[in-house]
Amino acid sequence: MGNDSIIGTWKLVSALVTPSLGGEPRNMLGGNPSGLLTYTGDGQMSAIIASGGRQPLSTADPIAAPVAERAEAFDTFAAYAGAYTFDGDRTTHHVEVAWLQNWVGTDQVRFVRLQGSRLTLSAPVSIGGEQMIAELTWERRTGKAADDGVRLPTSL
Repeated sequence: MGNDSIIGTWKLVSALVTPSLGGEPRNMLGGNPSGLLTYTGDGQMSAIIASGGRQPLSTADPIAAPVAERAEAFDTFAAYAGAYTFDGDRTTHHVEVAWLQNWVGTDQVRFVRLQGSRLTLSAPVSIGGEQMIAELTWERRTGKAADDGVRLPTSL
């Protein structure tokens, strides 16, 4: 599998975690998570992930929203971007900007499995002090359907 095989935009299909010592997989982000993952040909990547069932804030002004609502919004969303390198069965995301400042300047290694139009990235994670294996499965977005009908102006 070459670097070109992961270039493009991918839509999140599922996000599962399994205890490292064995056990049943469970949904990591609720029953209907959403997200987009993009790899560019010039070595850049971005990931945006939202838990299923997210609730809107009680106000359109995020600063005026109650602290508990803002905390919930933070807990149910993740985003980061930066450069990436690809080596055989893994990709390393070199994080330059992230919703979680602790990730900035880190390398996030993801093991890659590509089967047809499905890309699965997995990595060991610690959730609430428990060692888990996270497995996010993405489906390639292609053609005109990939933009869901959104048309950008040809000049800005």
